[in-house]
Amino acid sequence: MKRDSRLSGVLHVLLHMAETDGPVTSEHLSKAMQTNPVVIRRIMAGLRDQGLVRSGKGHGGGWTIAKDLATVTLRDVYDALGSPGIFAMGNRTEAPGCLVEEAVNAALDDTFTRAEALLLERFGEVTLGMLHADFHARLKRRASHCEFKDEPHAA
Repeated sequence: MKRDSRLSGVLHVLLHMAETDGPVTSEHLSKAMQTNPVVIRRIMAGLRDQGLVRSGKGHGGGWTIAKDLATVTLRDVYDALGSPGIFAMGNRTEAPGCLVEEAVNAALDDTFTRAEALLLERFGEVTLGMLHADFHARLKRRASHCEFKDEPHAA
């Protein structure tokens, strides 16, 4: 079963947008995400409908982030994507009326429900601002690592 990576992809796009001065076109974003510009426009339209991004038409147009990164949570983005299914696993339903299947499904339903609630709660705690800060910390560590790599070692 193919994984739904839209949330990861959209977060990736939004962080790239945060690093860019001015609007970013669907064509540019589609190249970065290795997909069709139509797919980007469809996804971004959902974010626009939730007030997370703005779009401008014509020359110099494109997508911009509409809110402070510190105020946008992963849950906001997840909801703007239409709340895609979180788990690829599901219950077996080939034997309606089978008490074993009913017991197994009841246990799995409860477990999936609890796990999803916990995950969505965590999505509500993590902001784009936090991801942005993490990116910059990683960038700084990599830059400092590269600085020392080229220097001669002390004896």
